[in-house]
Amino acid sequence: MPVERTSLFAGAGARLEAAAEIAAVSGDTLERLRLPQSVLKVSVPVRMDDGSLRTFPGYRVRYDDTLGPTKGGVRYHPSVNADEVQALAFWMTFKCAALDLPFGGAKGGIAVDVKELSLAEKERLTRSYVSRIADFIGPDVDIPAPDVYTDAMVMGWMLDEYSKIARGFTPAVVTGKPVPLGGSLGRDTATADGAFYALGTIGRGAREDPRDGEGPTAAIQGFGNAGARLAELLAGAGYRVVAASDSTRAVHDPGGLDVAALREAKDSDGELPASAGEELDPEELITMDVDLLVPAALEDAITEENAGEIRAGTILEVANGPTAVPADAVLEEAGVRVIPDILANAGGVTVSYFEWAQNRAGLRWSAEEVRDRLRARMTGESARVAELAAEHDVTLRTAAYALALGRISAANDALGTAKAFGA
Repeated sequence: MPVERTSLFAGAGARLEAAAEIAAVSGDTLERLRLPQSVLKVSVPVRMDDGSLRTFPGYRVRYDDTLGPTKGGVRYHPSVNADEVQALAFWMTFKCAALDLPFGGAKGGIAVDVKELSLAEKERLTRSYVSRIADFIGPDVDIPAPDVYTDAMVMGWMLDEYSKIARGFTPAVVTGKPVPLGGSLGRDTATADGAFYALGTIGRGAREDPRDGEGPTAAIQGFGNAGARLAELLAGAGYRVVAASDSTRAVHDPGGLDVAALREAKDSDGELPASAGEELDPEELITMDVDLLVPAALEDAITEENAGEIRAGTILEVANGPTAVPADAVLEEAGVRVIPDILANAGGVTVSYFEWAQNRAGLRWSAEEVRDRLRARMTGESARVAELAAEHDVTLRTAAYALALGRISAANDALGTAKAFGA
């Protein structure tokens, strides 16, 4: 796939080359996917609590809607920029297709440090952003969802603001919103639950035997909502979570951290307690000698520089884009199995689809029904990816992209290819 930029977005596109070699894909599809469908940059003005006015850059990218209305989260983070949002929208396109969801990919964000905002300022920021992008979103067009530093309450504000503009209650315009406002049961744990199901289907990979006789070990980089929930699931399945980190510190205990206590402290104080274990440099967590490494924070945690030092047998990518493209070959050569982000963290968008479907049909599913549907979807598509990887002797990442690319291409080709038009 020809992409000229040397950037996060360029790296995202570079992974299509290997996938295109084993997928049934037309040149028309590759050409359509070369650039995002539409990119919106807006100025988001906010009246601050002290009476001053500040403006923040906001973005919304709709990458491709071949398979349906676009879908993707909104993040509030100082590093948000056009290149990052394009890359995330690109990944969302393939994540939705890999899980066989009737969505295309999108992403949005505001370049802001929400830790510096009051709750009222954060609400005004959210409503201002929605007012600027309202013509760009909608239940049949583009459906936002939570991402970094956004949550159910933020989605509730988005729903409320959009409904005022639309002059009618429109719950299907966003997902990940509070359950009383039409949110789905199970959405708050969906990303971690989906990753756990993918891991259970594909297995630990190259190192089938744990490092010692006390059960497999795991290290969690990013002890947020998804990372903390996954740590609980892993502990319940017999893993020893020996290390965890957040934006403040990293802690380590070779005998296993008390995951429940860690989560309680994180929920209470907003950070991991220093007393939980031995403190270590967050960079050291990436290269710890564990069976399972879970990058669950931001992009490019694993780079060409540190990939050669990774000693984990399996990497479960819960974050979006945690492995830089140049690191892929290093990990493959070292025999590290990577369960890629477009599969591993797709539980969130899958339950977002369930939420959207419930809103459109006027239904409310039980938590058990949501979990059963999620488990079936994640295990089924994970098995397909694993089978494709084995059949073509490629990595799980290449297989996941190939599966998604084939589905996108089939939909594009149904409208006629260059060959059909005599080219």
